[in-house]
Amino acid sequence: MNRDPKAGTGDLPITHYPSPITGFYTLFHKEWLRFWKVSVQTILAPILTVLLFLVVFAYSLSGRVEIFPGVDYAAFLVPGLAMMSVLQNAFANSSSSLMQSKMTGNIVFVLLPPFSHQEFFGAYLLAAIARGMVVGAGVFIATVWFVDLRLERPLWAAAFALAGSGVMGALGIIAGIHSDKVDELAAFQNFIILPLTFLSGVFYSIQSLPPLWQAASHLNPIFYMVDGFRYGFFGASDVSPWLSLAIVGGSFFALSFFTLWLLRSGYKLRH
Repeated sequence: MNRDPKAGTGDLPITHYPSPITGFYTLFHKEWLRFWKVSVQTILAPILTVLLFLVVFAYSLSGRVEIFPGVDYAAFLVPGLAMMSVLQNAFANSSSSLMQSKMTGNIVFVLLPPFSHQEFFGAYLLAAIARGMVVGAGVFIATVWFVDLRLERPLWAAAFALAGSGVMGALGIIAGIHSDKVDELAAFQNFIILPLTFLSGVFYSIQSLPPLWQAASHLNPIFYMVDGFRYGFFGASDVSPWLSLAIVGGSFFALSFFTLWLLRSGYKLRH
């Protein structure tokens, strides 16, 4: 407590209350500004990529392929492309932020303040979800002018978008903690995230695959994210949305628990 220098000796001391801005909000705000300040690269570029996919695949196959009865292939494709963008950008946000901070050495400015590992995890995770959701919303704003979309079950779509981006955000934190170089993170993206994303049913229904590849697709957790998200639009899916939600939710809690354990132990951060 400090005493007002203009007050008399008989005045009561002035109490300074703590600022309502917590460490969690400060760290989240930093992560939000990190991608928002370069939105041309982090938001507009992924939206442009989706538009290119839409032109190449949808309009070249429109009228020739029908996955769900009465659903044009372009309409089928947009939710898959949007979910792919949400997942990839959620992963990229948390993983690149941590890896770059470790490479430049400014991770020390995040570790020195008395943040709890829950605040650390929550801020990076929420920022990753925010970037994924912003990119996903941008994809729909850009494509709604060209594709006739319907949203039959919006709560299902929102649940899978949030849970899926949470899974990839947590996975990005793990990859960022583990990676010490750009090529290590690039290997994680190119050999794990990218193949799982492209083989998750973004461009097709797994019902059109041979039995062996159908069974392999059921081992891909990203398949359940895409399939459940698409169910929110058309009310049709390759597997039960409840099964998909259980698998995605279980993956999120398992990855979150593991990430919190890594942060608490200080693995590759404090050693």
